[in-house]
Amino acid sequence: MKNRLSTVALFALFASTASYAQNKLSGVVYNTASNTALSGVEVYVKGTSDGFVTNQDGSFTITTNLNQGEIEVYSMGYVSKTITFSFDSTAELNLGTIYLNESTESLNEIVVMARGVIDVAEGRKTPIAVSTIKGADIEDKIGSRDITGVMVNTPSVYVTSESSGFGDTQMYTRGFDQSNTAFLLNGQPINGMEDGNMYWSNWSGMGDIANAIQIQRGLGSSKLAISSVGGTINFITKATEMRQGGFLKAGLGNDNYFKSTAGYSTGLLENGWGVTALFSHWQGDGYNDMTAGQGQNYFVSIGYKANEKHNFNFLITGAPQWHDQNYAKSISSYQTFGLKYNNNWGVVNGEALNDRRNYYHKPVLNLNWDWKINELSNLSTVLYASFGRGGGTGPIGSAGPALPDGTKNLQAAYDANVLAGESNYAIRSSVNNHAWYGVVSNFGHKFNDNLTFNLGLDLRSYQGDHFRQLTNLMGGSYLVDNTSTRLRDPNAHLTNTFSTNPWKVLSGFAKNPEDKYGYDYSETINYGGLFTQLEYANDRFSAFFQGAVSNQSHVRWDYYQYTPQEEKSEKVNNVGYNVKGGLSYNIDNKHTFFGNAGYYSRQPYHDNIYMSFGNTVNPFSENEEILGLELGYKFVSEFVSFNINAYKTTWANRIESEVKTVGDNDPDYPQLAGQQLFTINRGVKQDHQGIELDIQAKPLYNLEVKGFASIGDWRYKGSTVSKVRTEDREILETTLKDINNGKVGNTAQTSFGLGAKYKILPNLSIDTDYRYYQNLYANVQRKENLELPSFGLIDAGVSYALNLTDKNRLSFRVNVNNLFDTEYISQSNTANMLTGAEGETAYKGINTTNQVYFGFGRTWNASIKFTF
Repeated sequence: MKNRLSTVALFALFASTASYAQNKLSGVVYNTASNTALSGVEVYVKGTSDGFVTNQDGSFTITTNLNQGEIEVYSMGYVSKTITFSFDSTAELNLGTIYLNESTESLNEIVVMARGVIDVAEGRKTPIAVSTIKGADIEDKIGSRDITGVMVNTPSVYVTSESSGFGDTQMYTRGFDQSNTAFLLNGQPINGMEDGNMYWSNWSGMGDIANAIQIQRGLGSSKLAISSVGGTINFITKATEMRQGGFLKAGLGNDNYFKSTAGYSTGLLENGWGVTALFSHWQGDGYNDMTAGQGQNYFVSIGYKANEKHNFNFLITGAPQWHDQNYAKSISSYQTFGLKYNNNWGVVNGEALNDRRNYYHKPVLNLNWDWKINELSNLSTVLYASFGRGGGTGPIGSAGPALPDGTKNLQAAYDANVLAGESNYAIRSSVNNHAWYGVVSNFGHKFNDNLTFNLGLDLRSYQGDHFRQLTNLMGGSYLVDNTSTRLRDPNAHLTNTFSTNPWKVLSGFAKNPEDKYGYDYSETINYGGLFTQLEYANDRFSAFFQGAVSNQSHVRWDYYQYTPQEEKSEKVNNVGYNVKGGLSYNIDNKHTFFGNAGYYSRQPYHDNIYMSFGNTVNPFSENEEILGLELGYKFVSEFVSFNINAYKTTWANRIESEVKTVGDNDPDYPQLAGQQLFTINRGVKQDHQGIELDIQAKPLYNLEVKGFASIGDWRYKGSTVSKVRTEDREILETTLKDINNGKVGNTAQTSFGLGAKYKILPNLSIDTDYRYYQNLYANVQRKENLELPSFGLIDAGVSYALNLTDKNRLSFRVNVNNLFDTEYISQSNTANMLTGAEGETAYKGINTTNQVYFGFGRTWNASIKFTF
């Protein structure tokens, strides 16, 4: 039973074959430790498809045509139980109360494929700080949000930028951004190979396919040589389900949001094969003005159990989408035009048009093979590939001064192009295409019941292509590419435009040099790593030691600003390594102490190796140095459990980046109004330390309480070399800045939260979560940073389930986020201080010239789901 995925329990369904059963089995299932009823438990008659999923009060009723046999009682996180039954003269048999014991391998039971590759940590044994979110909670909480939204109620996690558009959130862990937090899909790295970034719009279907999310804060326990500075976040997807059945689901939300989803599984057939498939469609207008989006998600998993030693699982998933975007702007602009103001759009020939749109399609494929060599040894291997196609649009030229309502005067720009024949204002797309292939393989061997050894390899090959192409000539017949770096064909005339439909971009992009604008370059990144782990564990004590070494090579081709003889760059090889280890001691199954330490020598990202987006190698590029230390304590009792961790992470030789949009009245670059400026800071050192607490309690049989708290002190050290460049990659200035003891921004250094779930009736429950954030600073690297106003948010939800038959269920869910419509700033890209100058205005104590993102006000979503 441990090797099965209990998604069926979440869906409350069992498939049936034709039966004329007259016998009836009934009973109730309880948790042994807490003496409380267990809902969602699978109870089925072995050798048949007769089964039931327990109700909210733990009860079940099964009809079967067998007179005697065995039932199996199973729930993820509990030790399964087999019970023999026999009917005498009566056709009804009450089995009474069945007690299940909690399993110490609860999370491992989620993982049914690539067991040696997917690193999951058990809180009692593995000496790291960890939080796990199960599939049922993901489905309840996600609503219409990015997958990052379900992680906000965990320590040291902060999510911002949601008001930019669908899929544009940014997530921070222990004060480190996404490029410095490792994200894994079934144990496979999915951070961008070039810069380490994550683009959640590419993973808009993750909420549908994730069976669990594990957040390992700090250096984590992953065996791979990955950049888990802030943490390691592993998304564990559904696999081929063991049971036949399906579901239909529909959801609605604010601003015309709609989503429909359908899923079905054949179950594991007698020949060892099985298929699980899921498809969804979503669309919405977006919370802010002109931030509409639309997308689909597909997921197909094909499993094959050849025999007891060999298991295979192939899956393909993708989430093609497009969404219009919004950027940070001055507080004074919001005060003038409203908190939903977006200045990226205008009206052309009666149609609204946003010239900033993201579109992408990233099919991901992987093949998992688990080989049980013998009772002591096993081999797990994953082959994977992804093919990303798409990009983001933006303007070429200026549409002129904004209209009185704050929108762009796109009609005037369009009319001028028609009159001239030439496009002086057009919309281009910055294309980021890639092909990524990899293999992760891990050999595990048990020397005895306590000592295990792992040895593995991690190989990756990445090809990225970057260029600009036209998407809209805005009434003109052609555009002249007169950028100074185009050496191959100066003053080229571009006439072809390309679609932003995410289904068409798999092949419909510019392939000829004469169709490319602004830049055109490629890179190949090859990576090879070896990793090993030695782990000892008994009932009281556990210890692990991990080490990894890797080589990463880079080559760059630039077809735009170099002659054919010089288009290929020098090849750069960088060797990196890490070592980490930890100890854990469990005194009496209630009190556990742990500690861990690790050191990384991490290779620089590709974008930091070559200077100013050219082929010249940066002589100052070197490995980053990361040292992490952590101590923790965990307490577990019948009614309450909590974890407390203290950590310290230092990080030297790193590179930080900032982005801001030039305002109409910018004193430094008024000629660049409306464009984005990018700042790169090199040589940054950071020192992060803090304390974290999370707690879970069940004071009543129908009440669950959860809470968390994080207190951090995150600072920059020393000085940095700062370069500012335009969207067209032109360097505007280079300066040396003293940032010593400056506060790290864009993430709240102090946060705490409290949540509760109360069962009013067996099938009716309500839940609420409160979060409070303070010590939040601007997203800049400077000595004196701007502190933003503190804020608190409340989310609430209601769930109801109706059992139609033994095998069919109708369930409902309603979420309201930011219940009291709190107005708050979630992020500032500038740190303009109040000076007392004439005409200066303030908002909650900060200068209104600051460019910020306001968080969403009150939002809602509701869903209905039918399982069969």
